[in-house]
Parts: sequence; C-alpha cells; structure tokens
Amino acid sequence: MTEDLKNMTCEEFQAQMPEMIGSGENASAHPHVQSCELCRALLADLETIAEAARQMFPVVDPPDHLWQQIESAIQEEDSTPDRR
Repeated sequence: MTEDLKNMTCEEFQAQMPEMIGSGENASAHPHVQSCELCRALLADLETIAEAARQMFPVVDPPDHLWQQIESAIQEEDSTPDRR
C-alpha cells in the first residue's frame, strides 16, 4: 500500500473505503478524496445512497417488554425436558 495517503491510487483508496466507512471514519477528510474528483464523487454518491436507506428503514428500538418475553421464552425452553 502507498505510504503517502494523498498519492494513493483510486484503486487503493476504494479498497479501503468500506473499512473506513464501517469504522465511522470521516472518509471525506481523507487526503486522497481531497485531491481526487472521481473518488470524491463516488463517496458523495455512496453517502446519498446510505442516507436514503436510513430514511427508508429507520432504526427502531424494540419495546422493553419484548426483551422480557424473549428471556422468559429462553428460560422456559431451558427448563423443558428434551423430547427426542
């Protein structure tokens, strides 16, 4: 991999992009993106797609009682004799 982040190739940057985005790193602040119009446009497109997906499928925390029901079901299953 290229040591000078600004001079890395698009291929090198794009190979690292999923890990950067997945880790929460600000990929738009990466030196390569600052100097490469192609990768900057690609990153902008990916951010637009990700935002649209978040709006389509918002994260909703399940109600508290659901966890209690799951725990009860597991305890019941653990206490039921194995019927094979």
